[in-house]
Amino acid sequence: MKVNVEIECTPEEARRAVGLPDLTPIHDRYISMLLEAMSGGLKPETIEQMTKGWGPMNEAGLAIWRRLVETGLGKPGS
Repeated sequence: MKVNVEIECTPEEARRAVGLPDLTPIHDRYISMLLEAMSGGLKPETIEQMTKGWGPMNEAGLAIWRRLVETGLGKPGS
């Protein structure tokens, strides 16, 4: 037997239905910090600090991000 159930709701209503916390204030703060960093001129050091903890690879992942940024800035990859 196959049963399909369609529920029409907003993301906010779905979040509340399953009991997830409202992270809107954290998200808003994160976005404002990114916008401040970008308006002041994004530097490779800033990106390094932002991406240091991203992903399970840590240093290997950071090296990949560094190459992407350097390529985007027109610097040859090392």
